[in-house]
Amino acid sequence: MSTPTTPKPSFEDFRNENGVSFWWASDLMVMLGYPNMRSFQKVLDRATKALVSLGIPHYDNIMSVNREIDAQSQQDFKLTRFACYITVMNGDPKKVEVASAQVYFVQQTRRFEIVVAGQEEFERILIRDELSEGNKSLASTAKGAGVKDFARFQNAGYLGMYNMESWKLERARKVKKGKLMDYMGRTELAANLFRLTQTEERIKNRNVKGQSALEQTHFDVGREVRKIVQSNVGKNPEQLPQNEELKDVKKGIKSGYKKMIDSDKK
Repeated sequence: MSTPTTPKPSFEDFRNENGVSFWWASDLMVMLGYPNMRSFQKVLDRATKALVSLGIPHYDNIMSVNREIDAQSQQDFKLTRFACYITVMNGDPKKVEVASAQVYFVQQTRRFEIVVAGQEEFERILIRDELSEGNKSLASTAKGAGVKDFARFQNAGYLGMYNMESWKLERARKVKKGKLMDYMGRTELAANLFRLTQTEERIKNRNVKGQSALEQTHFDVGREVRKIVQSNVGKNPEQLPQNEELKDVKKGIKSGYKKMIDSDKK
């Protein structure tokens, strides 16, 4: 005769109440299959960056607390339901526990009428932010190396990667000036981030100087990235599919944020 098995605790079983519902990061860490807080901290950091990018106060959703665990004072974090959602979506999907939790939260977001944003959307948001910083860093390095016309320098990279200047790519994709990257998918955004970082590294390591040489360097790196995309994806970069504008993705996520928070205050 078989012995009935004890049901595995659910996400809701770990809810704590203190005026508002919250979950301990140390509990979520175990649920998601991470061995320790050190490895889980990287996921929390990505979740924090996503909250900042969304314009949602991260300090209201991920609260650092010193608590006693096994008779020792340790740092832990109080997470709102929304912070748990963001954290789960930034976890490693190769982990069975993370994949299962992501399915659960997709169901939850539908319940709260939140536009379902999966891991790829959050990665788009984070990489897009990295691209903004990468452009600033490359511009600073290029200026120090002698770039006088930054528009020409920038377009050299696009010519290498896309076989056309940025304005022609904007026209071909029918997007507004300066909005190219807001419609790119994760793969294309990551490829462009690689183009920027590797151009900057090459300028520094090879001590490239002068407008012409810098343009050629950016073109060469762009051409190398083009070949990588062609080899791995089987398409030219300019043929990669476009996604929903990130502004609308963020708006959709934020529209359900208050509903989720208010629900746990009841």
